[in-house]
Amino acid sequence: MSRRTEREPTGPSNGAPSSRTVPDLAGTTASNNDLASLFECPVCFDYVLPPILQCHNGHLVCSDCRPKLTRCPTCRGPLTSIRNLAMEKVAVSVLFPCKYAFFGCEITMPPTEKADHEEHCEFRPCCCPCPGNFCGWQGSVNAVVPHLMQKHESIITLQGEVVVFLAVSINLSGALDWVMMQSCFGFHFILILEKLETYDGHQKFFSVVQLVGTHEQAEKFSYRLELNGNRRRLTWEATPLSIHDRVETAIMNSDCLVFDPGVAELFAENGNLSIDVTISMC
Repeated sequence: MSRRTEREPTGPSNGAPSSRTVPDLAGTTASNNDLASLFECPVCFDYVLPPILQCHNGHLVCSDCRPKLTRCPTCRGPLTSIRNLAMEKVAVSVLFPCKYAFFGCEITMPPTEKADHEEHCEFRPCCCPCPGNFCGWQGSVNAVVPHLMQKHESIITLQGEVVVFLAVSINLSGALDWVMMQSCFGFHFILILEKLETYDGHQKFFSVVQLVGTHEQAEKFSYRLELNGNRRRLTWEATPLSIHDRVETAIMNSDCLVFDPGVAELFAENGNLSIDVTISMC
């Protein structure tokens, strides 16, 4: 348990980068990598993809950077709304690397498939799942559990499909959080319980489960959180979040187990709250 006083709420090809070549007008050939480099944004070094706009001198900048600029970053000339149709035609014949190649993704793809792939890429970096903003770590999905074990040693790991998590000292004032890791079905699941002050000044408890895995993997499971005691039962069932999802969003939308301190007291014993956690395969 930690205590906080502040918070801020053609298909793609696999393998190594393609050696695909495209003939140029002089009869020589240019490699796919050489062609892709022509589309590098001079600001963020990501790729400029169709629709491609240019300045008066023909320089390109990506669609993400362009709204932030008033002048061309290459020649300092005015930016225009003129499309470079020739470069757009070249772009459709180029296979672009994933933006997460640095994290290990080796897939290259046409520009029309790049955005969708990157939204679901298994190498997309994850943030540390621990609540709060104290840990700025980011890394691949496979690095999440080693990070938690090395840098957050207070987090316990329980084995099995059904476990009981004990949140101690729930009556302490201020923002509080409790985190547990549960291992079953060959995956790791993270239970997060937070005690937060809501917009109306009242405190509430929020609890949700994340899978250390992709959205597709998360869809294969369901979880149940259950409070039991004094002839009462409170249950929440849902699909776990992916490690790529933001817990803050689920809390903001109340898409999780939500209860107030008065309800917590009905189930607590000596200021400690037990939560039965069940993971099931769909």
